[in-house]
Amino acid sequence: MPSERPSPSAAAPAAPPGPVAGLLLFPGAGADRDHHTLVALEQALAPLPVRRVDFPGRAAGRKAPDRAPVAIAHVRAESDRFAADLGVAPDRILLGGRSFGGRMASMAVAEGQPAAGLVLLSYPLHPPGKPDRLRVEHLPDVRVPVLAVSGERDPFGTPAELTAHLAAIGGPVTTVFVPGNHAPKDDAPIIAAVARWLAPA
Repeated sequence: MPSERPSPSAAAPAAPPGPVAGLLLFPGAGADRDHHTLVALEQALAPLPVRRVDFPGRAAGRKAPDRAPVAIAHVRAESDRFAADLGVAPDRILLGGRSFGGRMASMAVAEGQPAAGLVLLSYPLHPPGKPDRLRVEHLPDVRVPVLAVSGERDPFGTPAELTAHLAAIGGPVTTVFVPGNHAPKDDAPIIAAVARWLAPA
């Protein structure tokens, strides 16, 4: 069974406040928009509009991930485009994705991109085997509700590490740990966690 651990510092409701108009998802550095978890989420969350978007480098056929400024600008542009297509304000769009994609979405929000919340799947807290190289500097500037779902054996961040460091986020945080490593094979617990988090909204 997945373990769910709301952040002890979260005083506000953990779910997004108000109606969510859509979910915009970005893939990890080594994958594309058709990653099985992203596809499964789109199918399971219907009729909620879910859009899966590649980063520019992947769309151009490059294997190396885009530099952060390029990726963040892409997140912001695609979020605004998705909101316009749905006829809503950008603050009604959930942003997120797997690993690098979720991290770039969180950095975009930290830099001021409006969002209803963040869905961070397998957040890469640090490179494997290098727990001193934390990717957390921007987290205090994230002031929206956050759901973080990671594998219990993820080498990019243990449950204890993620629980401790994601507490720096300025908004309410819910952490859920599911069986698996950085790329859990079973999408069902991930889908269940996202659907449960969205239910009050």
